[in-house]
Amino acid sequence: MNEIIVGMGEALWDCLPEGKKIGGAPANFAYHVSQFGFNSRVVSAVGDDPLGDEILEVFAEKHLHAEIARVEYPTGTVQVTLDQVGVPQYEIKENVAWDNIPFTDSLRDLALRTRAVCFGSLAQRNVVSRATINRFLDAMPDTGNELKIFDINLRQNFYTREVLCDSMSRCNILKINDEELVTISRIFGYPGIDLQDKCWILLAKYNLKMLILTCGTNGSYVFTPGVVSFQETPKVKVADTVGAGDSFTATFTAAILRGLPVPEAHKLAVEVSAYVCTQSGAMPVLPQAILDRLK
Repeated sequence: MNEIIVGMGEALWDCLPEGKKIGGAPANFAYHVSQFGFNSRVVSAVGDDPLGDEILEVFAEKHLHAEIARVEYPTGTVQVTLDQVGVPQYEIKENVAWDNIPFTDSLRDLALRTRAVCFGSLAQRNVVSRATINRFLDAMPDTGNELKIFDINLRQNFYTREVLCDSMSRCNILKINDEELVTISRIFGYPGIDLQDKCWILLAKYNLKMLILTCGTNGSYVFTPGVVSFQETPKVKVADTVGAGDSFTATFTAAILRGLPVPEAHKLAVEVSAYVCTQSGAMPVLPQAILDRLK
């Protein structure tokens, strides 16, 4: 059985006032999946420049397997600045390496061996990477056991109704937060309906296996046809929330692939994301007691 789990999309540096940190949901997802013993890959592109070299060095240090193209565009960066009251503002540089991920024979071979893939909307802002993501999805096996997870991840104005609709049609698991659901509802014309009803509409419209709705401190839901799981958000001392959502998605995916029922997979995902919130950075090492839950 194909057991490779892929995080596909942006690889970049968040340039913060205190220095730069590696960023991008695909790497966070792939890293946490690998902690549970799965053979994971992060798929992206970096420039042939020092920032690209550093990204590959970080992945190697974390023993994170990567399918990273070197392309003739600069490695992606996000300039993070704080306004007068300390609220971060983001400038995601455009026409960078991860906007131009090429579809190669190596990627096609990887797709044929992939059991689950997680992708988002940000990496589809450019036609090149969008086409590569879609070709990868199309090349995956179609036994009915594969997971194609669309973690919407709306950023700035880097999305269109067409891309969202196409991606929801191609995925079988949709992950969305409450703020994104409001935006999606406005785009697709579902105003005035409560959040749960909107989720049932999307689940049915796109024939999804599952829809994951996260609501910050107000808990999270997993909708499956006819059944819904709810978990409260644990109260923890937060160091930062960077990568917590990606760790949730990775843990839930790993648990489902290990055969856990949805409520148990959901519970473990919530516990892991809460733990990540107590640690600094997006890729902390998870406690052995948590990892043992999926042995």
